Amino acid sequence: MTRAAFQTLPLAPERQLVVEGGRIAARKHTVVGLIEVDVTRARRLLREYRARTGKALSFTAFIIACLGKAVGEHKAVHAYRDWRKRLILFDEVDVNTIVEIEMDGRKMALPHFIRAANRRSVQDIHAELRAAQRAPQTTREFGMRWFVRLPGFVRDAFYALAFRNPQWLKASFCTVGLTAVGMFAKGAGWAIPFNVHSLDVALGGIVEKPGVVDGCIAIREYLDLTLLFDHDVIDGAPAARFTARFQELIESGYGLDETLASGEEKPKDDDR
Repeated sequence: MTRAAFQTLPLAPERQLVVEGGRIAARKHTVVGLIEVDVTRARRLLREYRARTGKALSFTAFIIACLGKAVGEHKAVHAYRDWRKRLILFDEVDVNTIVEIEMDGRKMALPHFIRAANRRSVQDIHAELRAAQRAPQTTREFGMRWFVRLPGFVRDAFYALAFRNPQWLKASFCTVGLTAVGMFAKGAGWAIPFNVHSLDVALGGIVEKPGVVDGCIAIREYLDLTLLFDHDVIDGAPAARFTARFQELIESGYGLDETLASGEEKPKDDDR
């Protein structure tokens, strides 16, 4: 029998953390929400800012600013349980997102923590994301890569302790997760990430389609947005109220009117 052609590639060490994240997520009781959000106004304001200043603002940074604001107003959605079965609601919203970097000749995903996102501007978040992409070695998260080199049983022991201590969990994983996969493809589509945090959000594709605005049909831009809630800590009604507020902030272009009026110049780069 002829042997099929194949390649052998080394498995990146950080893939083991993905495996462990999936195992943690599998133990959660997750509620999934799939919604379409009209981002026509927000995208227009971002294009206007670029035309006026010659600089671009990250769409992902804008979404993180909206997410931080909405979670800050509905703190129950990012609550963690402690070992005494109490819910701990943090004032600051820490968002665990991903930046793609190039290391050793390959592209890799690096977690990056946006601390206190509910108190940050779009420009501020954008600047931090771009700085992490340009110089990942300077970030605290890059310096934590030693964790993957620990023996598996040591990491498991840490997870067991961290998920019983909300303070540790916030410091090590943040309180909200956000991943943006739509930037790598065109067209509509939802992503379903792991539900490691009490709230995890995934940005899918953006597509143009007819919508109703002020009683008239017009071509609008819609973002496919996925929300995953830990049903052990949040019920449907408060989750729905948070979702409505999050959608409202995005569709209104939260923070972008002030950004456009200020004309502040921030780091360059692409729209996403």
